[in-house]
Amino acid sequence: MANEANTEAKGPRLTRKQKKELGRQIWSGSPGLEVVHRDAAGIEVGSREHYVAVGRDRDAKPVQPFGCFTVELQRLAGWLLQCGVKSVVMQSTGVYWIPVYDVLEQYGFEVWLVNARETRTLPGRKSDVQESQWLLKLHTYGLLRKSFRPTAEIRRVRTCWRERAEYVQQAGVCIQRMQKARTEMNVQLATVLSDLSGATGMKIIRAIVAGERDGKRLAEFRDPNVKASQPTLAKSLEGTWRPEQLAILQRQLGDWEHVQRQMVACDGDLAAVLHELPDAEVKVTVEATPTREGSTGRQKRKRASRNQPNFDLAAELSDRRGSDTDRRHPGDDGADCDQRSRAGYGSVANGGSLRILDRLSSPQ
Repeated sequence: MANEANTEAKGPRLTRKQKKELGRQIWSGSPGLEVVHRDAAGIEVGSREHYVAVGRDRDAKPVQPFGCFTVELQRLAGWLLQCGVKSVVMQSTGVYWIPVYDVLEQYGFEVWLVNARETRTLPGRKSDVQESQWLLKLHTYGLLRKSFRPTAEIRRVRTCWRERAEYVQQAGVCIQRMQKARTEMNVQLATVLSDLSGATGMKIIRAIVAGERDGKRLAEFRDPNVKASQPTLAKSLEGTWRPEQLAILQRQLGDWEHVQRQMVACDGDLAAVLHELPDAEVKVTVEATPTREGSTGRQKRKRASRNQPNFDLAAELSDRRGSDTDRRHPGDDGADCDQRSRAGYGSVANGGSLRILDRLSSPQ
């Protein structure tokens, strides 16, 4: 009885024949739906060419192609103004939509960015021309959902943060390759050090690259906080010292140091962009870490990751506020930087302040 009640609440299920008939009705000239966006246009975005469709009563050629150059995008916007279009819809495929979006936004259009997964399974699309017409029809009858896109200021912050995340990943790869070279030379440094990218590990690697081969002298770089004793550390540093592996170690060390300098430069850009954010729109939500039932509320303090920015990010985000930072598009993978933790590179998204940056999400 409960299942029958649920079925009645949801309505009757459509058969395959009824679904096909519904698809034909949507494709028909008068599908019987209410017009929501009367002055609309649909754009099929491509890497070299964009197909734009307007209503048949707007122009003698309702579908026209435009190039990807800026002058062509400006001509596209002028043609839409001439056709009396106010609302434009396009799919968020790749990054080719971004220049089109920016130009149309400058011309004052209401730009709708929609998820391609909501339209790609619909029937009857065979070409770019039909794709643009299909987007126009769906948007005209209000059958699409608009994706959230942050403001220009927040997009600048997100761009800097995502670039920094890529450098964190590259640094992790360098650490892994250095560890592989050491392992093939039977330099078992990883068995006595928990973090190969720490102060002790990097001093030892730089000394090896500089030409030092004596394990006892290399063990003198041991930090007092290292649990392993100096004799144990010296035993782990006795290896075969193969020339080809030493060359790999030298190159990967150079790459790692270059990536570290790039991360410092990204920190400078990120701090400058955060300083330019307006102070008026104050809305930042920091997620509280839930406590387990029955616990005293005291949580284990996490060690700060060395991948965090070299300035007080929490203080900056508490003073500078973005708009709608709590919203997240369901299709976005965020700007997660939790990469290469096994190589000594833990998550850079530690703490509530860093999670705020990861929540600045959009389809791209």
